[in-house]
Order: sequence, then C-alpha cells, then structure tokens
Amino acid sequence: MDANVVSKVGILGSGIMGAGLAEVAARSGFEVVVRSRSRASAAALMAQIDRGLAKQVERGKLDDDTRKEILERITVTDHLGGVADCDLVLESVVEDLAVKRALFAELEQIVKPSGILASNTSTLPIVDLAMQTQRPERVCGIHFFNPAPVMKLVEIVRPLTASDETIDTATSFATACGKDAVQVADRAGFVVNALLFPYLNNAVRMYEHGTASKDDIDTAMKGGCNFPMGPFALLDLVGLDTSVAILDALYDEFRDPNYAPVPTLRRMVSAGHLGRKSGRGFYSY
Repeated sequence: MDANVVSKVGILGSGIMGAGLAEVAARSGFEVVVRSRSRASAAALMAQIDRGLAKQVERGKLDDDTRKEILERITVTDHLGGVADCDLVLESVVEDLAVKRALFAELEQIVKPSGILASNTSTLPIVDLAMQTQRPERVCGIHFFNPAPVMKLVEIVRPLTASDETIDTATSFATACGKDAVQVADRAGFVVNALLFPYLNNAVRMYEHGTASKDDIDTAMKGGCNFPMGPFALLDLVGLDTSVAILDALYDEFRDPNYAPVPTLRRMVSAGHLGRKSGRGFYSY
C-alpha cells in the first residue's frame, strides 16, 4: 500500500481531537468516516467542525465553497461497521490501554484485511494494540498533537511488529495532511512527551518547594526560554488528568523518579481541578 491507495480514512472518537483529525484529513482531500458512540455526539461533532470552518471563512483564511467541499467529504456514524472499508483507521478514544485493546480486537473483525489500524495515543505501547489483531504488521501509531488543524508535528510510531510498508504509508498520509512527520520507536512518550512531561512535573515540584509562584515560573519560562506558554498554563491546556496518565505510563516503563507524578497533580485531579476542560486547574477559566 502507498499514499495513493489511502483514499478513505476512518476516525474513531468524537471529542476535540476526533473533530480536528476529521477536519485535517478532509481538508487534505481524503474521504472521512467518523464513528461516534451516539447520534447526538455525531451531530455535535459535525456542528463543531462546521463552526470552526465558518470562523476561518470569516477571517478570510478559507472560501465558502472550500468549506462546503470539506464538509461533504465527512460522514458520521454511530456504528463501528461504518469504517469497514477504510484504507486507514485512526482511533482517538479515551487514553486507557484496556479500552484501546478491546477496540483493536473489534476492529480486526470489522476492517478489511488490507486496512491499516492506527492509534493516536500519546504514550501507550502500540505493540500491545497490534497483538490484539491478526495483522500486527499493519498496526502503528500516528500521533497528531492538539489542536490537530494547527499543530504541524505528527509522530509516526513503529512497534516491533510493523512493516516498513505500513510505516511508509502512515508517514505519507501525515505528509499529505500537510504535517511534519517524524518516525519514532515504540517507547512510552515517544519523543515529545518523554521530554516534555519531566519538565512539567518538575515545574510543579519546584512550585511545591516554594522556589517561586506558579505565575513567576510561567513568566520565567516564557521570557527565559521563549516558550509560547509556561508549564502551568500548558498543564491546564493538556488537562491534569491526561498529564497524570501520561506520567504514570512513563513511570511504569522507565521507573525514573522524574516521571512519578508529584502529589499536587494527583490531589488536583482528585478534586476535579483538571484545567481548562473543567474550568479550574492551576488557573481559573
């Protein structure tokens, strides 16, 4: 299979990332099928994509005819069988290994044998998902970053079981979506999160130790390193629950103390202070 063979893409998940992936693929000319768990969430996803595209039309970044063409390439379904004839199926469901394993076992029975099965996980082991199928050579990671329409990087994750053909096809797909693709080994955190989350975790540890206030730490990292946002603002954007899950996965694999979530993070998650998604994290929204 090569990039020219991938014409129909299945997206599993109707959250912010699922909507972003659908927009990116459809904008790049792929036919897209998005599977949501209910008709209501499917309708909400289409409305979300339409609103985002309409804003781009208002800003002069997109013409209305192109907006309509993008929407026409996207169909939504609440039935998993809707992705059966897709050339590439990319899941972006909850970041839970047991859930993803069960999903890949189900996809194995549904998606045509030539189809590539991919995960958008940011941390979890791809090989564990591949071994739930009878086509481990056709399973890989394709990790887009949030928000998918804006962020340029995609990590193409190669488990031990993936074929060169699968990795080449996944890389070509990401490139066709206008992204900068990097190929990485199947190790927890891949490149970006393996480097990023010790930094975020240690920023919270520094705050716990009273070195500086969270506002001053954020200001220091923006002004001193030219980062677009500080670590606490970034944690709120990512979601503190997601951040703890990523750190736990990193610690489980490497047993490095830098990966063990500091107590403040766990307590904030227990309190429901998850960041932007809940309206309150290190800052209020």
